[in-house]
Amino acid sequence: MSEREKSEELDPPPPPADDYIAPAPRVSVQAFCETETTAEAVQSAGLDRRLAKAHLTMKMGGMEAAIETYHSIPTPNVIILETAGSDDILAGLDELATVCDAGTRVVVIGNETDVAPYRELVRRGVSDYIVGPVQTLDVVRAICGLFSASEAVAVGRIIAVVGAKGGVGASTVAHNLAWAIAHDLALDSVVIDLDMAFGTASLDYNKDPLQGIANAVFSNERPDSAFIERLLAKCNDHLSLLAAPAALDRVYDFGADAFDAVFDTLRLTTPCIVLDIPHQWSGWTRRALVGADDILIVAEPDLANLRNAKNMLSMLKAARPNDRPPLYCLSQVGMSKRPEISAREFAKAMENQPIAAIPFDPRMFGTAANNGQMIAEISANHRISKTFVQIANQLTGRSEPKKPRGSILSPILKKLRARA
Repeated sequence: MSEREKSEELDPPPPPADDYIAPAPRVSVQAFCETETTAEAVQSAGLDRRLAKAHLTMKMGGMEAAIETYHSIPTPNVIILETAGSDDILAGLDELATVCDAGTRVVVIGNETDVAPYRELVRRGVSDYIVGPVQTLDVVRAICGLFSASEAVAVGRIIAVVGAKGGVGASTVAHNLAWAIAHDLALDSVVIDLDMAFGTASLDYNKDPLQGIANAVFSNERPDSAFIERLLAKCNDHLSLLAAPAALDRVYDFGADAFDAVFDTLRLTTPCIVLDIPHQWSGWTRRALVGADDILIVAEPDLANLRNAKNMLSMLKAARPNDRPPLYCLSQVGMSKRPEISAREFAKAMENQPIAAIPFDPRMFGTAANNGQMIAEISANHRISKTFVQIANQLTGRSEPKKPRGSILSPILKKLRARA
Protein backbone atom coordinates (compact mmCIF):
# COMPACT_ATOMS: atom_id res chain seq x y z
CA MET A 1 0.00 0.00 0.00
CA SER A 2 1.40 3.40 -1.01
CA GLU A 3 1.84 6.33 1.38
CA ARG A 4 -0.97 8.18 -0.37
CA GLU A 5 -3.38 5.23 0.06
CA LYS A 6 -2.44 4.96 3.75
CA SER A 7 -3.09 8.68 4.22
CA GLU A 8 -6.49 8.40 2.54
CA GLU A 9 -7.42 5.53 4.87
CA LEU A 10 -6.45 7.50 7.98
CA ASP A 11 -7.98 10.84 6.97
CA PRO A 12 -11.78 11.17 7.02
CA PRO A 13 -13.38 11.81 3.62
CA PRO A 14 -14.13 15.44 2.79
CA PRO A 15 -17.70 16.57 3.45
CA PRO A 16 -20.11 16.58 0.52
CA ALA A 17 -20.98 19.86 -1.15
CA ASP A 18 -24.45 19.98 0.43
CA ASP A 19 -23.04 19.59 3.96
CA TYR A 20 -22.87 23.31 4.58
CA ILE A 21 -21.67 24.58 7.97
CA ALA A 22 -22.15 28.30 8.56
CA PRO A 23 -19.19 30.09 10.21
CA ALA A 24 -19.47 30.88 13.92
CA PRO A 25 -19.62 34.51 15.10
CA ARG A 26 -17.14 36.08 17.53
CA VAL A 27 -17.61 33.88 20.60
CA SER A 28 -15.43 32.41 23.31
CA VAL A 29 -15.33 28.62 23.60
CA GLN A 30 -13.64 26.55 26.31
CA ALA A 31 -13.37 22.77 26.09
CA PHE A 32 -12.65 20.38 28.95
CA CYS A 33 -11.50 17.02 27.59
CA GLU A 34 -10.77 13.67 29.18
CA THR A 35 -9.18 11.79 26.29
CA GLU A 36 -6.31 12.66 23.98
CA THR A 37 -8.44 11.81 20.92
CA THR A 38 -11.02 14.45 21.81
CA ALA A 39 -8.32 16.96 22.75
CA GLU A 40 -6.71 16.56 19.32
CA ALA A 41 -10.07 17.00 17.59
CA VAL A 42 -10.78 20.18 19.56
CA GLN A 43 -7.33 21.63 18.84
CA SER A 44 -7.73 20.86 15.13
CA ALA A 45 -11.19 22.43 15.14
CA GLY A 46 -9.72 25.64 16.51
CA LEU A 47 -7.74 25.96 13.27
CA ASP A 48 -10.76 25.50 11.01
CA ARG A 49 -11.71 28.52 8.89
CA ARG A 50 -15.30 28.47 10.19
CA LEU A 51 -14.06 29.09 13.72
CA ALA A 52 -11.62 31.82 12.67
CA LYS A 53 -13.53 34.42 14.69
CA ALA A 54 -14.13 32.19 17.69
CA HIS A 55 -11.61 32.08 20.52
CA LEU A 56 -11.25 28.42 21.47
CA THR A 57 -9.17 27.11 24.37
CA MET A 58 -8.81 23.56 25.65
CA LYS A 59 -8.01 22.02 29.04
CA MET A 60 -7.91 18.48 30.30
CA GLY A 61 -9.97 17.28 33.24
CA GLY A 62 -13.56 17.08 32.05
CA MET A 63 -16.44 18.06 34.32
CA GLU A 64 -14.40 18.41 37.51
CA ALA A 65 -11.92 20.79 35.90
CA ALA A 66 -14.76 22.90 34.50
CA ILE A 67 -16.49 23.26 37.87
CA GLU A 68 -13.23 24.15 39.58
CA THR A 69 -12.32 26.69 36.89
CA TYR A 70 -15.60 28.59 36.93
CA HIS A 71 -15.61 29.02 40.68
CA SER A 72 -13.13 31.84 40.12
CA ILE A 73 -13.66 33.14 36.54
CA PRO A 74 -16.70 33.98 34.37
CA THR A 75 -17.96 31.35 31.98
CA PRO A 76 -17.50 31.77 28.18
CA ASN A 77 -20.18 31.77 25.51
CA VAL A 78 -19.78 28.02 24.96
CA ILE A 79 -18.51 25.21 27.21
CA ILE A 80 -17.62 21.81 25.73
CA LEU A 81 -17.54 18.98 28.29
CA GLU A 82 -16.31 15.47 27.70
CA THR A 83 -17.57 12.81 30.08
CA ALA A 84 -15.94 9.44 30.63
CA GLY A 85 -19.25 7.69 31.25
CA SER A 86 -18.42 6.60 34.78
CA ASP A 87 -19.31 9.94 36.36
CA ASP A 88 -22.84 11.05 37.12
CA ILE A 89 -23.40 13.54 34.32
CA LEU A 90 -26.61 14.94 35.75
CA ALA A 91 -25.09 15.62 39.16
CA GLY A 92 -22.09 17.25 37.54
CA LEU A 93 -24.32 19.48 35.39
CA ASP A 94 -26.32 20.49 38.47
CA GLU A 95 -23.13 21.55 40.21
CA LEU A 96 -21.87 23.33 37.09
CA ALA A 97 -25.12 25.30 36.95
CA THR A 98 -24.31 26.88 40.30
CA VAL A 99 -21.18 28.54 38.86
CA CYS A 100 -22.33 29.01 35.25
CA ASP A 101 -23.35 32.43 33.96
CA ALA A 102 -26.73 32.92 32.30
CA GLY A 103 -26.62 32.56 28.53
CA THR A 104 -23.69 30.12 28.43
CA ARG A 105 -24.30 27.20 26.10
CA VAL A 106 -23.08 23.71 26.98
CA VAL A 107 -22.12 20.92 24.59
CA VAL A 108 -21.56 17.46 26.10
CA ILE A 109 -19.37 14.84 24.43
CA GLY A 110 -20.37 11.48 25.88
CA ASN A 111 -20.06 7.85 24.90
CA GLU A 112 -22.25 4.81 24.43
CA THR A 113 -22.10 3.92 28.14
CA ASP A 114 -23.84 7.13 29.22
CA VAL A 115 -27.21 6.36 30.75
CA ALA A 116 -28.50 9.91 31.27
CA PRO A 117 -31.64 10.48 29.15
CA TYR A 118 -31.30 13.22 26.56
CA ARG A 119 -34.48 14.82 27.93
CA GLU A 120 -32.84 15.24 31.33
CA LEU A 121 -29.76 16.76 29.74
CA VAL A 122 -31.91 19.31 27.92
CA ARG A 123 -33.73 20.17 31.15
CA ARG A 124 -30.37 21.03 32.67
CA GLY A 125 -29.52 23.42 29.87
CA VAL A 126 -27.39 21.23 27.59
CA SER A 127 -27.56 22.67 24.07
CA ASP A 128 -26.14 19.65 22.25
CA TYR A 129 -25.04 16.09 23.01
CA ILE A 130 -22.53 14.19 20.85
CA VAL A 131 -21.60 10.53 21.16
CA GLY A 132 -17.83 10.11 20.95
CA PRO A 133 -15.29 9.48 19.68
CA VAL A 134 -15.50 12.77 17.80
CA GLN A 135 -13.64 14.05 14.78
CA THR A 136 -12.64 17.61 13.96
CA LEU A 137 -15.70 18.29 11.82
CA ASP A 138 -18.01 17.07 14.60
CA VAL A 139 -16.63 19.73 16.94
CA VAL A 140 -16.85 22.43 14.26
CA ARG A 141 -20.43 21.48 13.43
CA ALA A 142 -21.46 21.42 17.09
CA ILE A 143 -20.11 24.91 17.81
CA CYS A 144 -21.37 26.50 14.59
CA GLY A 145 -24.74 24.77 14.91
CA LEU A 146 -25.41 26.55 18.21
CA PHE A 147 -25.67 29.83 16.32
CA SER A 148 -27.30 28.65 13.09
CA ALA A 149 -30.69 30.02 14.16
CA SER A 150 -29.26 33.31 15.37
CA GLU A 151 -29.68 36.51 13.38
CA ALA A 152 -25.98 37.20 13.88
CA VAL A 153 -24.78 34.06 12.10
CA ALA A 154 -23.61 34.10 8.50
CA VAL A 155 -25.88 32.07 6.24
CA GLY A 156 -24.51 32.90 2.80
CA ARG A 157 -22.28 30.55 0.84
CA ILE A 158 -19.15 32.07 -0.68
CA ILE A 159 -17.81 30.65 -3.96
CA ALA A 160 -14.40 31.98 -5.01
CA VAL A 161 -13.31 31.80 -8.66
CA VAL A 162 -9.65 32.37 -9.49
CA GLY A 163 -7.46 31.82 -12.52
CA ALA A 164 -4.37 29.64 -12.42
CA LYS A 165 -2.78 32.17 -14.75
CA GLY A 166 -3.69 35.57 -16.12
CA GLY A 167 -5.90 35.63 -19.20
CA VAL A 168 -7.46 32.19 -18.79
CA GLY A 169 -11.00 33.59 -18.64
CA ALA A 170 -11.60 33.21 -14.89
CA SER A 171 -13.64 36.43 -14.74
CA THR A 172 -15.82 35.29 -17.63
CA VAL A 173 -16.38 31.97 -15.88
CA ALA A 174 -17.19 33.73 -12.58
CA HIS A 175 -19.72 36.06 -14.20
CA ASN A 176 -21.47 33.33 -16.19
CA LEU A 177 -21.42 31.04 -13.16
CA ALA A 178 -23.11 33.71 -11.02
CA TRP A 179 -25.70 34.22 -13.76
CA ALA A 180 -26.44 30.48 -13.88
CA ILE A 181 -26.80 30.28 -10.09
CA ALA A 182 -29.21 33.21 -10.07
CA HIS A 183 -31.13 32.58 -13.30
CA ASP A 184 -31.22 28.79 -13.60
CA LEU A 185 -31.11 27.80 -9.93
CA ALA A 186 -33.19 30.82 -8.81
CA LEU A 187 -30.83 31.45 -5.90
CA ASP A 188 -30.43 35.06 -4.76
CA SER A 189 -26.80 35.91 -5.45
CA VAL A 190 -24.25 38.70 -5.47
CA VAL A 191 -21.13 38.70 -7.66
CA ILE A 192 -18.22 40.79 -6.38
CA ASP A 193 -15.58 42.02 -8.80
CA LEU A 194 -12.40 42.22 -6.72
CA ASP A 195 -10.12 43.37 -9.55
CA MET A 196 -10.24 47.00 -8.49
CA ALA A 197 -8.15 48.50 -11.28
CA PHE A 198 -9.12 46.37 -14.28
CA GLY A 199 -12.36 44.58 -13.37
CA THR A 200 -14.72 43.70 -16.24
CA ALA A 201 -17.91 42.67 -14.43
CA SER A 202 -19.66 45.97 -15.09
CA LEU A 203 -18.90 45.60 -18.82
CA ASP A 204 -19.96 41.94 -18.94
CA TYR A 205 -23.30 42.73 -17.28
CA ASN A 206 -23.72 46.00 -19.23
CA LYS A 207 -23.93 48.08 -16.06
CA ASP A 208 -22.38 51.41 -15.17
CA PRO A 209 -22.85 51.75 -11.40
CA LEU A 210 -21.57 54.90 -9.73
CA GLN A 211 -20.68 52.97 -6.58
CA GLY A 212 -19.33 49.52 -5.80
CA ILE A 213 -16.91 47.48 -3.77
CA ALA A 214 -14.42 50.35 -3.42
CA ASN A 215 -16.99 52.44 -1.54
CA ALA A 216 -17.47 49.62 0.94
CA VAL A 217 -13.82 48.75 1.51
CA PHE A 218 -12.67 52.38 1.83
CA SER A 219 -15.54 53.39 4.12
CA ASN A 220 -14.51 54.73 7.51
CA GLU A 221 -17.37 52.87 9.20
CA ARG A 222 -18.14 49.18 9.24
CA PRO A 223 -20.59 48.56 6.38
CA ASP A 224 -24.04 47.30 7.35
CA SER A 225 -26.66 45.56 5.20
CA ALA A 226 -28.45 48.81 4.30
CA PHE A 227 -25.19 50.42 3.18
CA ILE A 228 -24.18 47.41 1.05
CA GLU A 229 -27.66 47.30 -0.48
CA ARG A 230 -27.24 50.84 -1.80
CA LEU A 231 -24.00 49.86 -3.54
CA LEU A 232 -25.46 46.90 -5.44
CA ALA A 233 -26.40 47.09 -9.11
CA LYS A 234 -29.32 44.86 -10.13
CA CYS A 235 -28.52 42.45 -12.98
CA ASN A 236 -31.68 40.31 -12.94
CA ASP A 237 -34.37 39.23 -10.48
CA HIS A 238 -31.95 37.14 -8.44
CA LEU A 239 -28.51 38.58 -9.22
CA SER A 240 -26.83 41.78 -8.05
CA LEU A 241 -23.36 43.15 -8.77
CA LEU A 242 -20.83 44.79 -6.47
CA ALA A 243 -18.68 46.30 -9.17
CA ALA A 244 -15.02 47.29 -9.20
CA PRO A 245 -14.20 50.94 -9.99
CA ALA A 246 -11.86 49.93 -12.86
CA ALA A 247 -10.01 53.21 -12.40
CA LEU A 248 -6.35 54.05 -11.90
CA ASP A 249 -6.73 57.23 -9.85
CA ARG A 250 -5.46 55.45 -6.73
CA VAL A 251 -3.35 52.48 -5.69
CA TYR A 252 -5.33 49.55 -4.31
CA ASP A 253 -3.17 48.19 -1.51
CA PHE A 254 -5.14 46.27 1.10
CA GLY A 255 -4.49 44.50 4.37
CA ALA A 256 -5.29 40.81 4.68
CA ASP A 257 -8.63 41.44 6.42
CA ALA A 258 -9.75 44.42 4.30
CA PHE A 259 -12.78 42.64 2.82
CA ASP A 260 -13.87 40.69 5.90
CA ALA A 261 -16.55 43.18 6.93
CA VAL A 262 -18.05 43.26 3.43
CA PHE A 263 -18.17 39.46 3.15
CA ASP A 264 -19.62 39.08 6.66
CA THR A 265 -22.35 41.62 5.99
CA LEU A 266 -23.36 40.00 2.70
CA ARG A 267 -23.40 36.55 4.28
CA LEU A 268 -26.19 37.69 6.60
CA THR A 269 -28.67 38.35 3.81
CA THR A 270 -27.44 36.70 0.60
CA PRO A 271 -27.64 32.92 0.03
CA CYS A 272 -24.78 32.89 -2.49
CA ILE A 273 -21.80 35.22 -3.03
CA VAL A 274 -19.50 34.68 -6.03
CA LEU A 275 -16.05 36.26 -5.74
CA ASP A 276 -14.20 37.15 -8.94
CA ILE A 277 -10.66 37.09 -7.56
CA PRO A 278 -7.90 38.62 -9.71
CA HIS A 279 -4.78 36.65 -10.57
CA GLN A 280 -2.41 37.96 -7.92
CA TRP A 281 -0.97 36.56 -4.71
CA SER A 282 -1.31 38.74 -1.61
CA GLY A 283 -2.55 38.51 1.94
CA TRP A 284 -6.13 39.41 1.09
CA THR A 285 -6.44 37.13 -1.95
CA ARG A 286 -5.12 34.18 0.04
CA ARG A 287 -7.49 34.99 2.91
CA ALA A 288 -10.46 35.27 0.54
CA LEU A 289 -9.67 31.89 -1.01
CA VAL A 290 -9.04 30.08 2.27
CA GLY A 291 -12.18 31.60 3.80
CA ALA A 292 -14.49 30.66 0.92
CA ASP A 293 -16.89 27.75 1.22
CA ASP A 294 -16.01 26.46 -2.23
CA ILE A 295 -13.25 27.30 -4.70
CA LEU A 296 -13.09 26.97 -8.47
CA ILE A 297 -9.69 27.22 -10.18
CA VAL A 298 -9.84 28.03 -13.87
CA ALA A 299 -6.91 26.80 -15.96
CA GLU A 300 -5.93 26.50 -19.60
CA PRO A 301 -4.45 23.16 -20.75
CA ASP A 302 -0.77 24.16 -20.79
CA LEU A 303 2.27 23.59 -18.59
CA ALA A 304 2.30 26.92 -16.72
CA ASN A 305 -1.39 26.56 -15.82
CA LEU A 306 -0.82 22.98 -14.72
CA ARG A 307 2.03 23.98 -12.41
CA ASN A 308 0.14 26.93 -10.92
CA ALA A 309 -3.11 25.04 -10.49
CA LYS A 310 -1.33 22.16 -8.77
CA ASN A 311 0.48 24.56 -6.40
CA MET A 312 -2.77 26.35 -5.57
CA LEU A 313 -4.60 23.08 -5.01
CA SER A 314 -1.90 21.76 -2.66
CA MET A 315 -1.76 24.98 -0.65
CA LEU A 316 -5.53 25.31 -0.30
CA LYS A 317 -6.02 21.66 0.65
CA ALA A 318 -3.44 22.06 3.41
CA ALA A 319 -5.03 25.31 4.64
CA ARG A 320 -8.57 23.82 4.56
CA PRO A 321 -8.22 20.23 5.82
CA ASN A 322 -11.88 19.93 6.85
CA ASP A 323 -13.38 21.17 3.55
CA ARG A 324 -13.79 19.41 0.27
CA PRO A 325 -10.79 20.08 -2.01
CA PRO A 326 -10.97 22.98 -4.47
CA LEU A 327 -12.50 22.12 -7.82
CA TYR A 328 -11.02 23.12 -11.15
CA CYS A 329 -12.19 23.45 -14.73
CA LEU A 330 -10.33 23.69 -18.02
CA SER A 331 -10.90 26.77 -20.13
CA GLN A 332 -10.33 27.65 -23.81
CA VAL A 333 -9.90 23.99 -24.73
CA GLY A 334 -9.31 23.20 -28.39
CA MET A 335 -7.68 26.44 -29.53
CA SER A 336 -6.63 26.02 -33.16
CA LYS A 337 -2.93 25.25 -33.81
CA ARG A 338 -2.05 25.48 -30.11
CA PRO A 339 -0.31 22.47 -28.52
CA GLU A 340 -2.33 21.43 -25.46
CA ILE A 341 -2.02 19.04 -22.56
CA SER A 342 -4.90 16.59 -22.89
CA ALA A 343 -7.61 16.61 -20.24
CA ARG A 344 -6.58 13.08 -19.29
CA GLU A 345 -2.93 14.01 -18.72
CA PHE A 346 -3.92 17.22 -16.92
CA ALA A 347 -6.20 15.25 -14.58
CA LYS A 348 -3.48 12.66 -13.98
CA ALA A 349 -1.02 15.35 -12.89
CA MET A 350 -3.66 17.08 -10.73
CA GLU A 351 -4.75 13.73 -9.27
CA ASN A 352 -8.32 14.84 -9.80
CA GLN A 353 -10.74 15.24 -12.69
CA PRO A 354 -11.86 18.68 -13.91
CA ILE A 355 -15.54 19.40 -13.29
CA ALA A 356 -15.87 20.82 -16.80
CA ALA A 357 -13.96 21.61 -19.99
CA ILE A 358 -15.04 24.88 -21.59
CA PRO A 359 -14.27 24.90 -25.33
CA PHE A 360 -12.48 27.71 -27.13
CA ASP A 361 -15.25 29.59 -28.94
CA PRO A 362 -14.02 33.11 -29.81
CA ARG A 363 -17.17 34.02 -31.73
CA MET A 364 -19.55 33.14 -28.88
CA PHE A 365 -17.48 34.66 -26.07
CA GLY A 366 -16.46 37.67 -28.14
CA THR A 367 -20.06 38.47 -29.05
CA ALA A 368 -21.16 38.14 -25.44
CA ALA A 369 -18.35 40.39 -24.18
CA ASN A 370 -18.95 43.10 -26.79
CA ASN A 371 -22.72 43.09 -26.20
CA GLY A 372 -22.46 43.06 -22.40
CA GLN A 373 -24.32 39.76 -22.21
CA MET A 374 -23.94 36.33 -20.69
CA ILE A 375 -23.62 33.24 -22.88
CA ALA A 376 -27.07 32.08 -21.75
CA GLU A 377 -28.60 35.37 -22.93
CA ILE A 378 -27.27 34.78 -26.44
CA SER A 379 -28.13 31.08 -26.58
CA ALA A 380 -29.70 29.40 -23.56
CA ASN A 381 -29.48 25.96 -25.20
CA HIS A 382 -25.84 26.26 -26.24
CA ARG A 383 -23.60 23.56 -24.79
CA ILE A 384 -21.46 26.21 -23.07
CA SER A 385 -24.55 27.59 -21.32
CA LYS A 386 -25.38 24.10 -20.12
CA THR A 387 -21.79 23.69 -18.92
CA PHE A 388 -22.13 26.74 -16.67
CA VAL A 389 -25.37 25.35 -15.22
CA GLN A 390 -23.56 22.07 -14.55
CA ILE A 391 -20.74 23.93 -12.75
CA ALA A 392 -23.32 25.92 -10.76
CA ASN A 393 -25.01 22.72 -9.62
CA GLN A 394 -21.76 21.19 -8.44
CA LEU A 395 -20.52 24.27 -6.61
CA THR A 396 -23.81 24.90 -4.81
CA GLY A 397 -24.25 21.26 -3.84
CA ARG A 398 -27.40 20.83 -5.87
CA SER A 399 -28.11 17.79 -7.99
CA GLU A 400 -28.61 18.10 -11.69
CA PRO A 401 -32.26 18.74 -12.61
CA LYS A 402 -33.98 15.56 -13.69
CA LYS A 403 -35.12 15.33 -17.27
CA PRO A 404 -38.83 14.63 -17.70
CA ARG A 405 -39.50 10.99 -18.44
CA GLY A 406 -41.23 10.15 -21.68
CA SER A 407 -44.11 7.74 -22.08
CA ILE A 408 -43.71 4.02 -22.79
CA LEU A 409 -44.36 4.71 -26.48
CA SER A 410 -41.54 7.31 -26.75
CA PRO A 411 -38.88 4.88 -28.16
CA ILE A 412 -41.35 3.59 -30.79
CA LEU A 413 -42.42 7.09 -31.83
CA LYS A 414 -38.77 8.11 -32.09
CA LYS A 415 -38.04 5.22 -34.48
CA LEU A 416 -41.10 6.06 -36.61
CA ARG A 417 -40.00 9.71 -36.90
CA ALA A 418 -36.50 8.58 -37.90
CA ARG A 419 -37.89 6.37 -40.69
CA ALA A 420 -40.12 9.16 -41.92
